[in-house]
Amino acid sequence: MTDSTPTHDATEPTRLKRNFFQTLEIDTRLLGMIGAFIAIALVFNILTEGRFLTPRNIFNLTIQTVSVAIMATGMVFIIVMRHIDLSVGAVLAVTSAMMAMTQTVVLPQWFGIELGSWIIAPAAILVGVITGVAVGSLHGWLVGYLAIPAFIVTLGGYLVWRNVGWYLTNGQTIGPLDANFQIFGGINGTLGETWSWVVGVIALLLVFWAMIRSRRAKIAHEFPVKPVWAEVLLGIIAAVSILGFVAILNAYEIPHLRLQRMFEARGEVLPEGYTTGYGVPISVFVLILIAVLMTVIAKRTRLGRYIFATGGNPEAAELAGINIRFLTVKIFIIMGILAAVSAVVASSRQTFHSNDIGTLDELRVIAAAVIGGTALSGGIGTIHGAILGALIMQSLQSGMAMVGVDAPFQNIVVGSVLVIAVLIDTIYRKRTGT
Repeated sequence: MTDSTPTHDATEPTRLKRNFFQTLEIDTRLLGMIGAFIAIALVFNILTEGRFLTPRNIFNLTIQTVSVAIMATGMVFIIVMRHIDLSVGAVLAVTSAMMAMTQTVVLPQWFGIELGSWIIAPAAILVGVITGVAVGSLHGWLVGYLAIPAFIVTLGGYLVWRNVGWYLTNGQTIGPLDANFQIFGGINGTLGETWSWVVGVIALLLVFWAMIRSRRAKIAHEFPVKPVWAEVLLGIIAAVSILGFVAILNAYEIPHLRLQRMFEARGEVLPEGYTTGYGVPISVFVLILIAVLMTVIAKRTRLGRYIFATGGNPEAAELAGINIRFLTVKIFIIMGILAAVSAVVASSRQTFHSNDIGTLDELRVIAAAVIGGTALSGGIGTIHGAILGALIMQSLQSGMAMVGVDAPFQNIVVGSVLVIAVLIDTIYRKRTGT
């Protein structure tokens, strides 16, 4: 006689939980980072008596994160290729100096074009990007074609380029920068409430379109697809995240006096009781565009496939016909361009160029990429992970500053978090075999 009593599998809840996340195809490391960020935000919100999660502080947190996050997206490619760049802060400084001198000396004094002209900002940004390309090309050539270790090349660049920037400005603070240039700094340039909602809705529609397109492509090639309920759930999460972010930034209202000056500058009178929010900063919008572009490069282009293939197995990549030398030049050029874009954001946020701009950004950028899951052994890394890593680091520093923690101890905490993050990532990769 057999026992018809059903047996209970003690591992069933665990298996169901694992299958749930596998069905959604969500990276568990990404979930862990999101959980860490939420925990940090909640802890500091309690310690600051609710001030950390106010719309004002979230607005400031986003614009403070942008500069490092932009460069962190490029550092992903560098580290994935088994290199390192210790000069990004110095490259930011020299490109910032070039743009500042273009705005205040070259165009006004050499060509008679005064600040406020429409050509000032585009010309300055172009000069900065060209400088970043030149520096990146030099670094890439030295590493790729002369086989000098990237550590040495960029360590030399760290010493060279910051001091080149110092000589360009004679050690002086240069400013104020052009008003049109300053719109990339955050508080001086936002989309406003209406356009923020428009951009948010467009972004959400693009996400939905990408999800539908991906599902149709998988079906057409007879690949397995997620259940409809999983697609719907991910769509809801995307909608809440995007529109919630826009709503929070719109909730940060422009102060009455500043609003009054804005109306007076247009020759208008501020209506009684009128209020409006800042909306999404233009610098954050630039970061989003760069994140999308870098993700497309990483996942949808031959360049991205070559970068990750070379980082995973350089010998096999070379045997497959990949020009690793020229590929090295390309990734350092990308890093130089992104350093120049970060210089635009950083200097316009300050409204002037200072000689200490970008100090220690090298370490922050590398830490953001590594905390975001980029493996120092090469071959593994994500753009969204690096941005989230930058946000976690900035949240730690901002939260500790609001609590009143001394700057030296802040650096101790950030350094400890970096080491712990690498340790956790190493353990995770050993257990999962990735």
